[in-house]
Amino acid sequence: MTVSFPACAQETAAQDGTAQQPPSAEDIIVTGFRASLNAALADKRDQTAAIDTIKAEDLGKFPDSNLAESMQRIPGVALQRGDGGEGKNISVRGLGADFTRVRINGMESAAQTGGSDIYGAGNNGRSFDFNVFPTEIFSALTVRKTPSADVEEGSLGATVDLSAPRPFDSAKAFVLSATARGVWNELSKQVDPRASALVSKQFGDSGFGVLGSIAYQKRHTREVGYSAVDILSANQNGMFCSPLGLTPQTPATSATTGASAANCSTGNPRTSDPAAYQTVYDARRDDLPNTPGSGAFFPRIPRYINSQQSQERIGGTMTLQYKPDDDTDISLDLLYSRFNVTRDDNYIEAISFGRSASNQGYPMMSLKDVQLSDLGSVEYALLDGVDVRSEGLHSEYSTTFKQANLNFMHRFGDRLTVDGKVGLNRSVWRDKVRMQYYMDALDTDNFSIDYRDGGQTPVLGFGFDVSDPTQFRYGVSPGAGVVTGGFSLQGKPATNTTNGVLGEINAHYEVSDAFKVHLGGQYRSSDFKQRLTTYYTADTLVQNLPAGTSLADLTKQITGVDSLWGHGAPSSWATLDWRKLADTFNLFDARTCTGCGEINPGVKEEESSAYLMGTFDFSDTVGFGLRGDVGLRYIHTWQRSTGYLNLADATSPTGLAGQFRAVSRSYDDWLPSANLVIEPMQNLLVRLSAAKVMSRPALTALAPTVTINPVTRSGSLGNPLLEPIRATTFDAAVEWYFRPGALLSAAFFYKDIKTYVQSVNSLVPFSSLGLPDALLTGSNTTPDELFNIATPTNTPGGPLKGIELNAQIPFNFMTGFFSHFGVLANYTHVMSKINYCLTSSGGVCTVTTKDDLVGLSKDTASGTLYWENAKFSIRGTINYRGPFIRGIPASPGSDLVGNRATTFVDASASYNLTDNVKLIVEGTNLTDEQNSLYTDSQRQDTLFQTRVGRTISAGVNVKF
Repeated sequence: MTVSFPACAQETAAQDGTAQQPPSAEDIIVTGFRASLNAALADKRDQTAAIDTIKAEDLGKFPDSNLAESMQRIPGVALQRGDGGEGKNISVRGLGADFTRVRINGMESAAQTGGSDIYGAGNNGRSFDFNVFPTEIFSALTVRKTPSADVEEGSLGATVDLSAPRPFDSAKAFVLSATARGVWNELSKQVDPRASALVSKQFGDSGFGVLGSIAYQKRHTREVGYSAVDILSANQNGMFCSPLGLTPQTPATSATTGASAANCSTGNPRTSDPAAYQTVYDARRDDLPNTPGSGAFFPRIPRYINSQQSQERIGGTMTLQYKPDDDTDISLDLLYSRFNVTRDDNYIEAISFGRSASNQGYPMMSLKDVQLSDLGSVEYALLDGVDVRSEGLHSEYSTTFKQANLNFMHRFGDRLTVDGKVGLNRSVWRDKVRMQYYMDALDTDNFSIDYRDGGQTPVLGFGFDVSDPTQFRYGVSPGAGVVTGGFSLQGKPATNTTNGVLGEINAHYEVSDAFKVHLGGQYRSSDFKQRLTTYYTADTLVQNLPAGTSLADLTKQITGVDSLWGHGAPSSWATLDWRKLADTFNLFDARTCTGCGEINPGVKEEESSAYLMGTFDFSDTVGFGLRGDVGLRYIHTWQRSTGYLNLADATSPTGLAGQFRAVSRSYDDWLPSANLVIEPMQNLLVRLSAAKVMSRPALTALAPTVTINPVTRSGSLGNPLLEPIRATTFDAAVEWYFRPGALLSAAFFYKDIKTYVQSVNSLVPFSSLGLPDALLTGSNTTPDELFNIATPTNTPGGPLKGIELNAQIPFNFMTGFFSHFGVLANYTHVMSKINYCLTSSGGVCTVTTKDDLVGLSKDTASGTLYWENAKFSIRGTINYRGPFIRGIPASPGSDLVGNRATTFVDASASYNLTDNVKLIVEGTNLTDEQNSLYTDSQRQDTLFQTRVGRTISAGVNVKF
């Protein structure tokens, strides 16, 4: 990309209305990264709405290797990373991914894919997973922070536009560009291929052009670390095994479990130290003063993690464009992307902490030594009678995205322009395999948890050789409630499918040089369907190995975690080989499923909208810059939510009976908006914006599905009657374009969120839920008993406000070497207080709390320092995201789940060997940053922390 600026210019052609002149001998020719920054800044200045843009440095050369990571340089955008440390979702101005709409080539799109359990397992909401797409197939990315009437609704945070290149985007009639790289990660120790190519051709004066692009990447990642799964108080699963002779005795004497005055369970003697036991027994929470152990907090399943993932990402675009003159532009945009993942997670863990007495868990462990912090968190513990599990999870999933758009624009005379588009897209996430498998070592001694080195994660000691498969058991339980090994199919395969349809037409009439009228109509349809598989009697299988087969025949070793993670991790541990296990039980050939059924919840939405908007530029009339837009958008939303309530039925051939549930509704919204840009003096812009906005609830929350556990008298219930989240927004900004390609700006934003959606727990009689009594069959629970039901509910929202500071400064005011430097920097501070309803009774909240919005980091910042001339370019970027809440409430005794602050450092460099050949080197996560989750705002006990390591890539780009 090449951009020209007169050396002393202070005004852009777009601003003063003059035609841009050809570069003179004194012009500065800008290319590469700096050119993309200048082009993006020109777009920002010209728009009446508040936008920020990232442009490709050249066709097929996006500035960063990941779309979401690119957006970190935009003020107010915070990145949420997924597996392997790769950018997956974004939040804008404190509002999470569910509140951000993404359009691809002007059409709202869905992209959902899977992930590990700690990051939510997969995306069943409206958030957009950017890691589905390779960056090379896009040429521009725009974040639209303030709405206009001509932009469709649905966003509370921002609307993100991803644009693929077209043949007439280039001044050249023919473009050929190809890039090949090798990518190395210090944990996976592999070099993976990444390649892309783009060809564009304009056919003479015919006005016809064609462009095609393709991108491919193979990536191997490895994550190592620690997970607690959850943090629970010692009494949650029944307290520890009491010392000899102490009363009351825990667990009580039982012929079933083998608990006695001398033993915690069969063959498991009571070895608890009285002082250690008393320390935990005396720890009480203020809200539970009469509950022993309620104030002593231990990991639910303390474990080391080894996760390895193989990714394959392929994408491509094809555009046919007909542009015979400036008055006509017709194009057909085709886009395809496919993201394949194979993932293996392996854990070595103390499973007893997550078990109750009924399955020989917590009360069967003897506590020999313990130290607690002042807030009750375990700092050190030594235990006997601990069941140790070697667990694995094998997953295979893929996401396929297809889109076709037909766009047209024609100018009728000097005043009337008509444009529109029709489009179809389809996103399919196939969760093909999710197989859990495990083997156990029972009643092991001298297991330890040790935080005393002051780190956020503990050193775990297992007390025996975990690499020896003969120490583990697999097969039929040796006693009541004891599990020694098995596998689960985890309800897979499953499929999420979203089909989108778009049709719109717009007319633009120039009433005068100063005023234009815009009107249009749009129809959108989104049809989201889940296809879930439920395995009944064969879902979890625990059975003996075939005669002649030993665990040694079915196991392998997990190695290297000790050197990659440290913190006392074993040098190796034995785990089942999922392939051998599947072959042994003929798992994927015969399915071994005696009663299988399908659940098919879905949500279909149809939106019909119309808008009327005026744009104006009264600069010549008033004597200073004054332009903007004002308009009104009307939307009618029709929604149909469907689900299937499954009931066990022994008389059914599939073991299924049930009832289909469907709920239809509609609602209307009127959304006014206005954007005003004032230029009181040359190059100084003041922006003002006000609007009403709305965002629809998560798709899965709208499905009328039901989950009921009649034994624990609990469940969850979807709510197809949820109202959208609505807000009134105000924005004000000052922007100073003090030199060509330079900007200093400050912005203030305020959002009055009228409604919010939360999952609220309510105690209600089962009979009031409108569900069949057959769900209680065999449970001895009656319909008049109270159930604790979690339901997504509209609750009062709260205010959100913040400031953004932004600087873009090329050092072109200097001479020589220093003139090639430049700086980008931004900082955002956001404040919010939302009233959270923790429990309710009879529709009235009985327990509430007030805290930050989920997903909001109060502080985010980004800085980039670059140096570039005609031959060489280098830049480094640092991105900071402050801590944020992931969920409210958390488990009993903890108020929230949070994410600690992160700081990531990336760098890239390129060198032009010739006009046609460029060498490229990039490095990400150069400081080896780790992501860490915690529970409870006071104790901040670590839930999860992993290391993904540094990634280095090197390659070559060739273009003609």
